Amino acid sequence: AQNCASEPSGAYTGEISPAMIKSTGAGYVIIGHSERRSYYHEDNNILNKKAKLALSNGLKVIFCVGEVLGERESGKHFEIVKNQVENGLFNLTEEEITNVVVAYEPVWAIGTGLTANPEQAQEIHQFIRVQFSEKYGKEIAENLTILYGGSCKPSNAAEIFSMPDVDGGLIGGAALKKDDFIAIVEAIR
Repeated sequence: AQNCASEPSGAYTGEISPAMIKSTGAGYVIIGHSERRSYYHEDNNILNKKAKLALSNGLKVIFCVGEVLGERESGKHFEIVKNQVENGLFNLTEEEITNVVVAYEPVWAIGTGLTANPEQAQEIHQFIRVQFSEKYGKEIAENLTILYGGSCKPSNAAEIFSMPDVDGGLIGGAALKKDDFIAIVEAIR
């Protein structure tokens, strides 16, 4: 699912609870996507609540983090991503964290024509893995799946996916074109 409610039940028109998502047979839910953060003003506290609720309902969480262009240009990208990771996930137990996938979305590279180069993607992915190692230990950090989600396309997928800390992609617009999506899937093999 692309989102879930932050409350288990109640009168929240337009929201779908994690229990309802699970009942459909879904196994994963995306939480904190850049569009949700931007358009719906979802902050780390709300996203943490959603993550905990989704996990308690047996869903795996794909938790998105990333910075906008101004934050990257001012050198605050590490600080922003660290804050999102710490406030969004670091009150989870070790058992819960093993059911979390992190997706790095360089918001400045989504639909703008700009693209993070493989080294920029690796730099942030490695930074995220170090944060998890410091909090949960080396084994959990090494087993953490970290996806890249910033305008991944056939022309850059193989190079980005070749980076040691990039474990795959959270594919957006390219998934709408069959041939592009197949090429991206082939790039990770």
